[in-house]
Parts: sequence; structure tokens; C-alpha cells
Amino acid sequence: MSKSLEFKGIGKSYPGVRALDGISFKAEGGKVLALLGENGAGKSTLLKILSGDQKADEGEILLNGTKVDFPGPQAAISAGISVIYQERQLIPTMSVMENIFPGALPKTKLGLFDKRRLYHDAKEIIDKFGLDIDPLDPVGRLNIAHQQMVEIMKAYRRNSDIIAFDEPTAPLTDKEIKILFDLILKLKDEGKAVIYVSHRLAEIFEVTDEIVVLKDGKFVKALKTSETTEPELIKAMVGRDIGDTYSSLKRNDKFGDVVLEVNNLKTLVLKDVSFKLRKGEILGFAGLVGAGRTEVARAIFGADAITGGEIKLEGKKVTFRSPREAIDAGIALCPEDRKDEGLVMYRSIKDNVVMPVIDSLNKGVFVDRNELTRLADKAVEKYSIKTPTIEKKTAELSGGNQQKVILGRWTNDKMTTKILILDEPTKGIDVGTKAEIYQTVCDLAKQGHAVIFISSELTEVINLADNIVVMHHGHVTGTVSRQEATEEKVLALAMLD
Repeated sequence: MSKSLEFKGIGKSYPGVRALDGISFKAEGGKVLALLGENGAGKSTLLKILSGDQKADEGEILLNGTKVDFPGPQAAISAGISVIYQERQLIPTMSVMENIFPGALPKTKLGLFDKRRLYHDAKEIIDKFGLDIDPLDPVGRLNIAHQQMVEIMKAYRRNSDIIAFDEPTAPLTDKEIKILFDLILKLKDEGKAVIYVSHRLAEIFEVTDEIVVLKDGKFVKALKTSETTEPELIKAMVGRDIGDTYSSLKRNDKFGDVVLEVNNLKTLVLKDVSFKLRKGEILGFAGLVGAGRTEVARAIFGADAITGGEIKLEGKKVTFRSPREAIDAGIALCPEDRKDEGLVMYRSIKDNVVMPVIDSLNKGVFVDRNELTRLADKAVEKYSIKTPTIEKKTAELSGGNQQKVILGRWTNDKMTTKILILDEPTKGIDVGTKAEIYQTVCDLAKQGHAVIFISSELTEVINLADNIVVMHHGHVTGTVSRQEATEEKVLALAMLD
């Protein structure tokens, strides 16, 4: 029997922000409904209300025509609702099988924990997903992609009637995305109601039946996927026609001297990596998951130990024993996992922006609060960060605005950043904000910054970077210029042993 979920007049406010304003729409069983909108449109807030994480100020939720009220997440789960968030809800120190079956560990007839049965049941689900994961592995040792798949398997195991996916494919490989899409189609055939949130429009057209567009917390329109186009969706989300994102970029066409030279770099993961980066250049890094792109960034930033080779900064050999030493030398990193590694989520925008330079703002035993406020205000203005105040916690910002806070940190006028490393800077970010970040990267290059741009989205690397370093299994397989780069050429190098 098909299930249904209906939102009626849902409203939610935070101090200074109207997050949701009278949202109404219906998700029907046997269909996949896309929830689309820019960062800050209200998608995540709506899912948190659905899951019982937060309470709506107004409106009601109907499940199969009956009004429901969830005092907490467990009540929503018990009602047959599963929400899979971008932020993984896993316990890193516990095993894969324990994370798949939280609160539902099997017991023997004597009431004892049945580890053998748990292993068998977890292995059955893992095999169904076609993954090479050991049920006994601690989740914290898995890569981000496999952690995401554990999160999805946990929801699948519950056999929920309503399943919502919030940016599920961001860390996944093409193979894992295919597994996920096959699962979604299976859920659809079983009469489940599936809500799918993604900024990747190609996925929307591939896997969904209907689309609901939100903007600034308001309902914009509902469409059938088969009856709309990508430009129409972008215009509905952004409120304007943004045209060709890449052709309109104002680029830097004058490069300076080599500012960073990496020769035969080796770590526990990297085998032999060499490249040069010039002042004013955007150097892209492409490759499949596990190629070693993030490890290159971490090695340069002093976060991973180097076992061989050398790094030269402005012609001088350097060895960074910590990220602090790299920062002091003018190297900055916007990490792939912005929430866990890039930001202190419970601290304010102001605190996050000034974090690397807080010592320089000390006046004796006191902090120069006027200067601190000036730096934060300037970052908010420069990057158009949507917030009512610089005192707002970064955890309450959308993904795009969180990314802008990190950019504001490394480019404030107290920093001497020469090299900016951006690792997956547009992951989980809407098309409108992506366009802003692309232009920001070009502007930083025009200002003389040298930029390393790492991305799993091949289209943006090819169209944004001046030159592209392609990696496979820890070593460089080739370097191509933007003029000669094609998806076929880069992919061929990415799969070259």
C-alpha cells in the first residue's frame, strides 16, 4: 500500500530569521519527490521538523492523512520516517554492524547480546549494497563515502515508509551512486514516499518524478520532472537567469613566478607527486575517489607527515611540522569536511573569521573587540554571507554561507595568505552560490593569490582551473591545460595506472 506525507502551512522562525513561511506540499508513495532550492531556502529545516529534531512554530504534518506530532527523532522513526542527513549520525568508535542496528541489537534466547547474528544480518545488508566493508570495522576508520553508505544502510534496515535523503551523493563514487539510485527505485516500487534533496540537477532529472522548489523559506512552485528543464529550475531557485556560469567569469590571465614547487612528494598514501603553482594561477586537481587529492592538500598544509620528496615555497625548501607553521608561511586550507575540520560549529561567525589572527588582536590582556568586529563585518559584506548578525553560530548557517565564512577567515586583511587550497569547496552548495564562489576564486587569483582547486565535479575543474593535475592511486598521471582539457581526456588519465 502506498504511503503519503503532507506538509500544511509549516512555519519556523529563529532570532532574526524566518526560516520557513507557510510551506505546503504533498509527497506521495510510489514517487520520488525532489526538494530543490538554494542554500538557506529552508530544505534542511523542513527535514529536521519531519525527523522530530525540531518543532514547527505553525502548521501540521499529515501521515497517510492523519495528523502526527513528533516530540523527538525516536517518535518519527517509530512512525516509519527516516531522514538521512548530510551530517552523518554515526558513532565512530563503534563497529559498522552496531551503527547499522542502533538500539536494535539482536539477543539470544537467554537475553544476551547475539554478536554472531548481528554480524550475519549486517553482512547481508552490506552484500545487498555490493560494498567491500567488514561489519566489524570501526566506522571512524572508513572513508567519508563508506560512512555515508553506512548511514543509508541504517535507514534501509528500518524499513521506513517515508525516506528523505539530504545531499546523499556528495561523497559517493559513481559506482556507489548507482547502488543508491537502484535502491531508491526499489523503494519507489515498494510504494514508499521518497524525498530527495540535491544540488546536482542531473541527479534530479535522473531519479525523481516531481519537484518542489523553495526560496527564502517560501514555496515557489511544484513541477513534474518530465515537464521542466534545467534553466527553468535554476530560474525558479535563484529568482533570475544566471546564464552560462563559466563563460561569464572574469578571469585572471597574467601569472607571476612559481610560488609553490612540489617535487617527488611521498606520504603514507602519496607515491610520487610533482607540480608547480604560479602566482595568480588556479591549479585544479582531478581524480577518482582515493586518488590522493586531499592527501596532497594535507601534506602541503602540514597536517600529514611527509616521508619523501620536497616542498619549495617561493624557491626555498620548507618543512611544516603543523598546520600552524603552514599558516604562518602564508598557506591556507579550506578542507573537504568543512563542518568537522574547517569550522568550530558552536562558535559565532565572528569567532571563526578571526580564529587564525586572534593573537594579533590582543592589546595587553585584552582583545581589540572593535578590530575583531571590523574583520567579521568585512567578511560578511565581502562574501555576501546571509546572516542577521556576526554573532550567529556557524552551525545555523547554510552550507554555502559556512563555506564563505572559511573564505572570509583566510582572506581577511590581517592574513598574509599566498596560497589558498580549496578542497571540494562547492560540495552541497546550490547553483547560485556556486556561481558566486567560482567568481570569488577568479577574483582571488586576480589579486595575486595562488589557488589549488580540488573537486570531484569534473565539469567545474575543467571550466575553472587554468591547468589541471590528474591523479590516480597516489601519483600524478598527467597535467592538462584548460584549453586542451575534455572530460574524456581527464577521465582517461584518472584511470591510468
